[in-house]
Amino acid sequence: MNSYPRFVPVGDQALLIEFGAVIDDRLNARVQALAAAVADIDGVQDIIPTYRSLTLQFDPLLIELTDLCRACGDRLHHLALSSAPSRCWRVPVCYGGSCGEDLSSLAAEHQLSAEQAIALHCGAVYRVFMVGFMPGFAYLGGLPAALHTPRRSSPRAMTPASSINIGGQQTAISSVAGPSGWHLIGRTPWRSFSPARQPAFLFQAGDAIIFEPISLEAFRRLEPICANPRWLPEAEKAS
Repeated sequence: MNSYPRFVPVGDQALLIEFGAVIDDRLNARVQALAAAVADIDGVQDIIPTYRSLTLQFDPLLIELTDLCRACGDRLHHLALSSAPSRCWRVPVCYGGSCGEDLSSLAAEHQLSAEQAIALHCGAVYRVFMVGFMPGFAYLGGLPAALHTPRRSSPRAMTPASSINIGGQQTAISSVAGPSGWHLIGRTPWRSFSPARQPAFLFQAGDAIIFEPISLEAFRRLEPICANPRWLPEAEKAS
């Protein structure tokens, strides 16, 4: 039986710390807490959190692997653990139609109307578990079980930027256009990644997300506003 956390060397310049093998809020909170706690270790060059693990890239000329493992172990014993997000984003979404061509078929698969599927999707509070795959692509946990759907049997060669998608037990906010096997249910006018903006990435792991439906007209009105590099929404303080 595996015991966690596990410290796994990845080549001679990276350390993988595994916390478990499931998607879980509290497990992900441990990942985020350790990511914050190791930022001051000399020699650590990059910190990469995921759902259930943390990868640290380090300079072996500045710190040896054994010393890095010891430092991480010490911090694990003193983690100030909280699963509560500090920021909450209310993200507008235009569902269905030209913005979400898979919504109707996904809803029908679960014997729901499109309106019921939208209500379920908007009724949850999601947690950003990790950001990756593409710049700013946010993987969200908290999708209602009634909307869990296997990925498409035939992936799309191209999905538009700022898409809202469902794949398995996850939903996601895409950043840039790219291929996808997830179900496209809507789009947001927000830009989760803009290289000309500071910060370039809008969402961070541990943030809370609430989706709010908008009309196609509102989407078209907001899209050019949000495309401005100076545009930057404000997050709410999570309750």
